[in-house]
Amino acid sequence: MASLIEQAAQRLEQLRQAGVVLPGDEQTLPTATASAGPPVIAPTAAADPVARARVQTAPPAVGISVVDDGPHPSSKRVELDVVALAAQGFLMPHTPRSQTGDQYRVIKRPLIKNAMGKGAATINHANLLMVTSALAGEGKSFTSVNLALSIAAELDNTVMLVDADVARPSVLRMLGLPQGPGLLDVLEERVDMSEVLLRTNVEKLTLLPSGTPHPRATELLASDAMSHLLDTMAKRYPDRIIIFDSPPLLLTTESRVLASHMGQIIIVVHAEKTPQSAVQQALAAIETCPVKMMLLNQASPNAAGGYGYGYGYGYGYGYGYGYGSNDSAQG
Repeated sequence: MASLIEQAAQRLEQLRQAGVVLPGDEQTLPTATASAGPPVIAPTAAADPVARARVQTAPPAVGISVVDDGPHPSSKRVELDVVALAAQGFLMPHTPRSQTGDQYRVIKRPLIKNAMGKGAATINHANLLMVTSALAGEGKSFTSVNLALSIAAELDNTVMLVDADVARPSVLRMLGLPQGPGLLDVLEERVDMSEVLLRTNVEKLTLLPSGTPHPRATELLASDAMSHLLDTMAKRYPDRIIIFDSPPLLLTTESRVLASHMGQIIIVVHAEKTPQSAVQQALAAIETCPVKMMLLNQASPNAAGGYGYGYGYGYGYGYGYGYGSNDSAQG
């Protein structure tokens, strides 16, 4: 049996014959190779296909590492600061059970049931959820992120969070990540979807940025390319729920275009702030959507509602949610 040294020598010779340049070999290369660019120096362990697992393909940006992910070598993984985000009220993994988390469990349960085809009726694109509001500043993005994090905690579902507020994207900013190419770039066929998806250190959560700002964003969202993309997204993974953080319904036209493709819509309403007339106009704008949920934000524990739908959960720093019931409940 050959000694370990002989085996190592044989392995090195095999790598050289395969064209791999090993440390110390670069000075023996012919001068003519200089015109083709500098040689790539591969560490012996990484050169071995068995030993290589995930090798960086580019220098990582701050908070982002580029890794070899099988058939999509350009996909990115981002590291969320789970401690800082938890301190801001986001439902990060491994945080203690809280009233906030319990409220989102109540919120997500009917949405997941519908998305998985277990609701009372069959809904087209039921796993496409849009979170929106009538006006700005009502908490829709905070709701989108926490709903996505809550669904990511499910054992049987994965979730993709899409920053679809193309005029004023905020999801990545809230998560402490830089903006980059995304949805609009995919629609313009500048990039493939796999190149702009961001996998996170929250195991079942993937992010899709809004992408490069575009003067004809509404037309892109209303295009056949968008319809095809949404249909593909809805059907590709049976266990995936896709949440779109949408612009306010009464301030942009993009949200109404998106709404026409959605199976379920959640309208966030700021308690004691949003005019009832604005809520009614927002509902009228999405009347064709089969499932609509009202979510009352920042309701006091004893709030009576005022919109005809609100029981509120109250907790710690004053968020609350309503579901279209006239009963009151304390979380």
